[in-house]
Amino acid sequence: MLFLIFLSSGLFLGWSLGSNDAANIFGTAVGSRMVSFKRAAWIASIFVVIGAVFQGRGATETLSNLGSVDALAGAFTVALCAAITVFIMTRSGLPVSTSQAVVGAIVGWSAFTGNQTDYVVLTKIVTTWITGPVLGMIFAALLFLLLRRILRRMQIHVIKLDSIIRIGLITAGAFGAYSLGANNIANVMGVFVASAPNIELNFGLFVLDGVQILFLIGGIAISVGIFTYSHKVMQTVGRGILALTPEAALVVVLTQALVLFLFSSASFSSFLIWLGLPPLPLVPVSSTQVVVGAVLGIGLVKGVNEIKGKTLGGIAVGWIATPLVAGIFTYLGLFFVQNVFGLVVTAKTIAGQMEEVPTEPMASGIYNINLIMPGLLILAFMIIILLVFLFFRQQKLRLKTENELLVHQNEFFNSQKALNELEINAIQMENTMLSNKLELKRQELNTLLMNISEQRAFLENITNQISELIGSQDIKMRDARLKELSVLLKQKMSFSKEIEEFYGQIEQVHKDFQIKLSVRFPDLTENEKRLATLLRLNFSSKEIATFLNISPKSVEIARYRLRKKLELKAGENLTQFLINL
Repeated sequence: MLFLIFLSSGLFLGWSLGSNDAANIFGTAVGSRMVSFKRAAWIASIFVVIGAVFQGRGATETLSNLGSVDALAGAFTVALCAAITVFIMTRSGLPVSTSQAVVGAIVGWSAFTGNQTDYVVLTKIVTTWITGPVLGMIFAALLFLLLRRILRRMQIHVIKLDSIIRIGLITAGAFGAYSLGANNIANVMGVFVASAPNIELNFGLFVLDGVQILFLIGGIAISVGIFTYSHKVMQTVGRGILALTPEAALVVVLTQALVLFLFSSASFSSFLIWLGLPPLPLVPVSSTQVVVGAVLGIGLVKGVNEIKGKTLGGIAVGWIATPLVAGIFTYLGLFFVQNVFGLVVTAKTIAGQMEEVPTEPMASGIYNINLIMPGLLILAFMIIILLVFLFFRQQKLRLKTENELLVHQNEFFNSQKALNELEINAIQMENTMLSNKLELKRQELNTLLMNISEQRAFLENITNQISELIGSQDIKMRDARLKELSVLLKQKMSFSKEIEEFYGQIEQVHKDFQIKLSVRFPDLTENEKRLATLLRLNFSSKEIATFLNISPKSVEIARYRLRKKLELKAGENLTQFLINL
């Protein structure tokens, strides 16, 4: 139980690493909006755990050689101070290095306890703080140039290219997560390896020893950090230094995965030795430094002026401050833990005051726990749960699809109903208009019949009166009666009522012209406006004389007066002016 309490600081450090360094795996992919944060977090979590469990020993051994933290209280303090340092930097939005924080904390522990720091190992580790970003820069520049050349030659359609790059980002991200777990689990659990429990878990296909169990727990802590607090740092890495295209994001993720894999693979080191080449040191490399180096490499290829120097300067300050702050925190924390709580922070005697007393004696044998059957049962249970989940998810999708189909059908039905109602309304309006037209025609015919009847009666009356006057001996009376009939005929020939109706229709059709004429020439009389309208319709002077019931000469005089009021120049056509108006 005491061991688990001391291990809590390592879990906190794993959480901090997940929220900071693990964000570098998919930071560029999420920043370029090619992969969603949720999907990136799931992929990173799974492969970080796999890499930590099955390939985490190499870098852990190197970190243990730097300073073997030989007491649980000391390991607890080192991990806690490194985690606090990373947490403070992460809250500031800076993608700092967990490796630097852990190294600084171990050096602080060595300084406080008087243990010897292996400066050869320290130099090797510090060198990777330079070689890591440099390799990232070189790899990224070469890969970016190669990828750009391939894309130019293949000329892939933009939609297909987007899909290919998204798949590439997911694949490279999974590889990067595996490499991160293999390389950086040393930062999380390296100081606790000396106190690892003597337990072996047999799962049939593989066996996990005590150290791998620690790595499994640390990998889970990293996964929790990825889910809970890495989104902000992903945005800083993805868009804070250089605005990345999806192609560049793929290069950065692949570069980070390659560099971390090279510094954590014992097989690759053995291969270099077999070739007669010096092996790469198996040390925990800062994934942040590699990513920043990769982004810089792409920036140098695209143009130095695209790099955001302000953000880059802030990251550089974080790199310098991280090991110093972690070392100081550890020194002060060890002093507090030793003198306030009275816990032993090292097995070595400090100034003759105390010696290591094992907090939890370890058994000499290794406890082998067979988990084949429980593992199979758990696996079967998980498969059943997965199948049930997929079944209900499929049912949910089917119901959702059916519901959407019903909604679309309902919308279609409502649209058809509305369209039918509009068509019915249009037909009704058309029928109403036809009925009105028919009624209007009927009224016009009735009016015409009445006019014909009236004219017939008038003409019969005139005819009868003329017949009476024929043969009349009273010449004076006959002349007087004929004169009356002549006046009556002239009055009837004026057609004033019909002309008024005709002109009323003309005014209704040419209402806009009447308004423009009144606005531009407000001094015109009604008769002059009427004359202008008839001229605009291109009626002759004789026709206008008939409409206005005046002589053609009077029409010419009226035209002359209208030209003067309209201020027309000599030779300017009056009719054309009115048409253009």
